[in-house]
Amino acid sequence: MAFTDLGDVRLFHTDDGSGDTTLLLVHGLGADSHEWVHHIPALAGRHRVIAVDMRGHGYSSAPESGNTPRRMADDLARLCAALGVESCVPIGHSMGGQIVSHLAVEHPSLVRALVTVDPGYGFTGPVADRFPAMIEEMREDVVGVCLRNDEWTYTRASPGWLREWHRRRILATPPHVLLQAFEAMFGGPDALGLRPNSDTYLARRACPVLTFWFDPAQAAWEAGLFKNPHSKAVTWEGSGHRLHEERPGEFLIVVTNWLRSLP
Repeated sequence: MAFTDLGDVRLFHTDDGSGDTTLLLVHGLGADSHEWVHHIPALAGRHRVIAVDMRGHGYSSAPESGNTPRRMADDLARLCAALGVESCVPIGHSMGGQIVSHLAVEHPSLVRALVTVDPGYGFTGPVADRFPAMIEEMREDVVGVCLRNDEWTYTRASPGWLREWHRRRILATPPHVLLQAFEAMFGGPDALGLRPNSDTYLARRACPVLTFWFDPAQAAWEAGLFKNPHSKAVTWEGSGHRLHEERPGEFLIVVTNWLRSLP
């Protein structure tokens, strides 16, 4: 079945391929599991691949409350239990990077290794200083703010189809979900989007971590938090925020080679 009812939420997901390793693909805010259509066929040739629409996104149900990365991580743990998954490698983009990091910290026996793609954590300086005002603006026009914020995620090299695809996905996401998730990511007292909250929490990830950034300073910062010697930070300068969609072939090569290198 493409849907699993967890009681308080009904999640849409696809389940393809087979193998010793299960990959759990987790999209970003205002997107859905279609974000991984360029990657699923190749990954499913070697692995079991589960791609999920998180609560409030895509074809999954949108509860009135609880649309936060922490709750979404709990949803994933419950989904894995329902699907008989005892160990997995979650791969999370943007907000998905927060979600899968919560999964690794709170459910360490479930997460064998972790991949994050330009994750939504660890911001500081002018970027972090802007978040409180953005959250207040979102209370008046959440969709408009999200659409304007989406513009920074691209470079001149980003294809037009990618811009339009994500614009349409933002428009299709319930406004209360966008607000709740963004505020939890960047506005709460323990929001992982902000340092030093992220420093303390992410250092608790004991598993191997592969992280992708377009900003070398962010990559160097996260590399300093790694606990496992098999962890690795990759920098793709010149890419946009959705680097895995802009450069899917190269992304797949780096991820699959790293997975093969793990003990």
